[in-house]
Amino acid sequence: MNNFSLRTDLALEVAESLTKDEDDNIKGVKLYFEEDEDIKISWVVIEDEEGQEAMGKPIGNYITIESEAMKENDVLVHEKIIDMFSQNLINLCNLKEDTNILIVGLGNWNVTPDALGPKVIDKVLVTRHIKETLPKELKKGVRMVSAISPGVMGLTGIETAEIVKGVVDKVKPDIVIAIDALATRKTSRINATIQMSDTGIAPGGGMGNKRKTLNKETLGIPVIAIGVPTVVDAGTLVNDTIDIIIDTLIEETKDGKEFYNMIRNLDKDEKYEIINNVLNPYTGNLFVTPKEIDATVERLAKIISNSLNIAFHPDIDFDDINRYIS
Repeated sequence: MNNFSLRTDLALEVAESLTKDEDDNIKGVKLYFEEDEDIKISWVVIEDEEGQEAMGKPIGNYITIESEAMKENDVLVHEKIIDMFSQNLINLCNLKEDTNILIVGLGNWNVTPDALGPKVIDKVLVTRHIKETLPKELKKGVRMVSAISPGVMGLTGIETAEIVKGVVDKVKPDIVIAIDALATRKTSRINATIQMSDTGIAPGGGMGNKRKTLNKETLGIPVIAIGVPTVVDAGTLVNDTIDIIIDTLIEETKDGKEFYNMIRNLDKDEKYEIINNVLNPYTGNLFVTPKEIDATVERLAKIISNSLNIAFHPDIDFDDINRYIS
């Protein structure tokens, strides 16, 4: 982006930073919203280069599903999220009956906030090795799916994009589904948001270690990115906390508000740089995640894997999905 933006991987948050309310317009970008009692879904459509320039993200579709119930063991709401997720994923992928799908679980399985991708891979129904041996009655309801969790360069010494490109060249899928942890600029969205897009992904983005991008240009086939923000940048968190404190002081202070207004109106680049300069000697590149992250990532992995299984295998539904995947 040309303008300053706190660290976030969510297109919705970038759009929010450029608008004051849902009725505002961003040139070259369309926004749509739906909401019911438990779930909010948003569509950000970047239509042209002007929108791409404003958003700092590639032209394409970005779908965001938000629900606090993702953090909880609420089976009924999870089923609603899975149904909504799978339907939007089917539309985004433009699936055909014979589509060959490769699912890539990005991230480091040794670091819980970054283990979402590998945990999803553990739960997806892979069928490439048995597709041709299935009875005719089942073949139409089961697509060819393969999956890989390539690890991270710190474990393998190999760029993730290089591993995925090698698998793509050999397996020859029609589409890649890449799952990774993301970063958010709002603590309320940690582990409560799923974003999917048709623009590809830079592995490790959520942990601040972006590598070569996985997209149609690098792999030669469409790449659907699915991510959940599991961390927030410490500088972003401190910045938001300071803003809340300043706003409170302005409201409570009868005299001397000019000083607090001056601080609030500091250039955002300068303020964020000051915060990072204070933090860096003590914390380095610090990300924050909730203490219950272990159980939450397991829950999120199940939501995403069940959504993938239902979207890719039409004959699988809620009644029998757990027969295939534990």
